[in-house]
Amino acid sequence: MHLFIVTGSSRGLGAALAAQLAQAGHTVIGIARRTHPGLQGEQWALDLADPLPAAQRLQTWLDEHRGWQSATLINNAALLSQPGPLAATDLAELSAALRVGLEAPALLSRAFLAGTAGVPTRRLLNISSGLGRRPMAGSVAYCAVKAGLDHLSRSLALEEPGVSIESLAPGVIDTDMQVQLRGADPLRFTEQARFQGLKDAGQLQTADATATAIVRHLLRPDFGKTVVSDIRDA
Repeated sequence: MHLFIVTGSSRGLGAALAAQLAQAGHTVIGIARRTHPGLQGEQWALDLADPLPAAQRLQTWLDEHRGWQSATLINNAALLSQPGPLAATDLAELSAALRVGLEAPALLSRAFLAGTAGVPTRRLLNISSGLGRRPMAGSVAYCAVKAGLDHLSRSLALEEPGVSIESLAPGVIDTDMQVQLRGADPLRFTEQARFQGLKDAGQLQTADATATAIVRHLLRPDFGKTVVSDIRDA
């Protein structure tokens, strides 16, 4: 049996990943604030803005379920605070974005690595972004957590040479996050026109197509060879 844990599984890329991984011989656990009515597998309704209970639950669950041929954690969940200057961002909203985007992946990775010791094949996939490698005004928290995911992955790869670890930028996907960026006030978010232009030019990928490419990449024997990568280069 093969275990897959996917965060942010209630919509967008996370839902598409969980749906494509839900097949015979696979146990899929989705973690998100809300459950997805059409998703097969186990779903945990947990808010990753409060990530410690989710990590503790995962730790307990892994202690109680053993014997996997492979185990994979996909840290996909992200939260975009209102686009605009950091100094004008609501403090609670900023805290939630940082917790979901970086603290939750770190805690869940810890629980996963400890709870799957001895599993023959282990994979840890962090869904990063080009914005973790290229700064952008008006989205400081998102850029920071994605850069943090890249470096978390690099550091963990040094600590855990027996685990395939990768921080993968998935390209530009037509999700609710893109809707939020396109709908932002251009006076607060100077990149608004660029994101609208991506939509108008048909340059956005669907979540399903991106998930297909990611799953194919994830299951390749050389997954993790390049720790910080981009699906468009795979």
